[in-house]
Amino acid sequence: MDMEMESQNLEHIHPLVFNEEQSNETKKAKCSRCGEVVSDPSFSCGECEFSLHKKCAEAPSKIDRPYHHHHPLVLLPESPYVGSCYCDFCYKKCDFFVYHCSCGLDFHIKCALFTLSIAEQKLQELNHIATKDPSVFLEEGNKELENAKCFGCWLPLGESRYFSVACGFNLHIKCAELPHEINHPFHKEHPLVLQFNIKRFSCKICEETRPRGFLYCCSACSFALHIKCAQQPTKINHLSHRRHPLVLQLNSGNLLCKTCQETQHEKFVYCCSTCNFSLHTECAFLPPIVKDKNHQHPFTLFQGQPSFVCNACGLEGNYIAYICSTCNLMIHTKCISIPLIIGVRRHYHPIYHNYFISENESKIRDCSFCDVEVNIDYGSYYCLRCNFIAHVKCATKYRDRYYIIEAKDIAGNHDDDLGVNPITCVIEQNESGEMTRIKHFSHAHDLILSDNVMENDITCDGCMLLILDSFYCCTLQCNFFHKVCGKSPRKKHLWFHGCQELHILVVGYLFKCSICEYDCGGFSYKCNKFNVHICLQCSVIDYRTKHPGHQHPILYNRNQHGRCNGCGETWRSQFSCKHCDFNLDFDCSRLRLTTRHKRHEHPLALAYQEGNDYPKYHYCDLCEKERDPNLWFYHCAICEFSAHPNCVLAIYIDKG
Repeated sequence: MDMEMESQNLEHIHPLVFNEEQSNETKKAKCSRCGEVVSDPSFSCGECEFSLHKKCAEAPSKIDRPYHHHHPLVLLPESPYVGSCYCDFCYKKCDFFVYHCSCGLDFHIKCALFTLSIAEQKLQELNHIATKDPSVFLEEGNKELENAKCFGCWLPLGESRYFSVACGFNLHIKCAELPHEINHPFHKEHPLVLQFNIKRFSCKICEETRPRGFLYCCSACSFALHIKCAQQPTKINHLSHRRHPLVLQLNSGNLLCKTCQETQHEKFVYCCSTCNFSLHTECAFLPPIVKDKNHQHPFTLFQGQPSFVCNACGLEGNYIAYICSTCNLMIHTKCISIPLIIGVRRHYHPIYHNYFISENESKIRDCSFCDVEVNIDYGSYYCLRCNFIAHVKCATKYRDRYYIIEAKDIAGNHDDDLGVNPITCVIEQNESGEMTRIKHFSHAHDLILSDNVMENDITCDGCMLLILDSFYCCTLQCNFFHKVCGKSPRKKHLWFHGCQELHILVVGYLFKCSICEYDCGGFSYKCNKFNVHICLQCSVIDYRTKHPGHQHPILYNRNQHGRCNGCGETWRSQFSCKHCDFNLDFDCSRLRLTTRHKRHEHPLALAYQEGNDYPKYHYCDLCEKERDPNLWFYHCAICEFSAHPNCVLAIYIDKG
């Protein structure tokens, strides 16, 4: 059947012919209004390449709809904005005709007509859209469907049958049949109307804001509820608390959720006030079975266990757990999604989550973040390569301090040799195997090992500090290196720097160290990503160290607030000892153990406590001000010379 159609209202100069069935000419034609390939009954122009879907041709110039009753949607031939325009239903770009409202609401023609049929409850008009049963697609392993969600309620499509239109938007059939208006006990003043979330209202129950979708709203009171939240019962009977019903109410206090052990102040919870028992709304309705990509078996919901220890993180749990009977695991709800592999600033290699570690695998048991022993019978993060171990909670406590690594991205990304040798050739060794004559990458001449500390002060060309013990020197006397500085690796991971890339040892720069902020020369470790330099002295500090000023190992703790035993100042982040009340700030941990001063002939050693109680000795011999005998100072035992560290080092640094 062919018929002609007047086309002035379609902004085309030629008559259009109606095509009931697709022809060879129209198979590749695209609709001039929606931009999609013409497949339905259509109109086409016999004189030029102009085609229209029948529905696009008949689309009204204005739409008044229940979901947006404030203004009509007006059909425009192009985007009303200078930049790009995106559909508020399918969120794809609008490159052709668009229905627009001055409120900032925009739709493709198909999306607008589809939602209009839903709003007016004309579901018979959608018979041409096939409804899909998600169970069929899930059995076929449809990965895209696993992540797809309903536009209306934002729940996974896998829960019930749904519409899925060709341009990519999805809607549960049950959401298409929602009532336009409801009464809710949390807002008794007015009914709540189903509408598009164009004002970006946040839900009063879950407090989340979604940029698109439906919600039940009272615009006059700015009160809104997501569909899922509006459908939640206000009173439930829960297996975790059989004595009394749980009532949905605002958590005005600090009620702790019995499932996740967290407090969400000013959020709605299911609560029994008599027993002081509460559950977050999301914790009250947990799925019976959960499959996670990091575990080969599904986890099954288990309720009623008064207390248990989570196999994934080693912390206590209450009332609700997920179990894997195959692996004999019982874990927290939130631990199902623990990432398998993560990267942390404190360690260069990826660290892996393990449910337990064999006795012979782990030599160090203390957590690298909190310094408390890790129970290897339960879950932890571990690096077999370096014997690095951490509690799950410590490693993942701050989301900005770790990142998730996919297994497919591991190969080759962390295989750089951390110990790229700066010594390019060993020419001579003594009987004990110590290198006595070497070639160093930074210098053209041979370097020889010397124990003869010169009378004149000489400084190391690597760290720029005085040389007071054995060192490497140039055979032509043009370079001097501390023995340790000469062996500094050419690539190094610096745990205190936010960049996870290796730092490169460079020479010949004048730079300001990004840690101590001193102007330096000599060797430095350069971060190419942020273009910063770190001096050799700062680079040697490890997060776990043994300092001569304290009998126990100390660990850097970002949250350790207290008084530094070195300088007496109060700091928030320090090295601390788990055995006793000892703190050391970052600067004091870097103090040189021995140094010289131009106003004193002998080397000065760092001292940690005054050995003489006589008050006349408690003065600085440089600034002549009183010293605290319990704080660190530099001392010469030969002359009984003592001075503040700042007085000794400040003048020395100015000296160059």
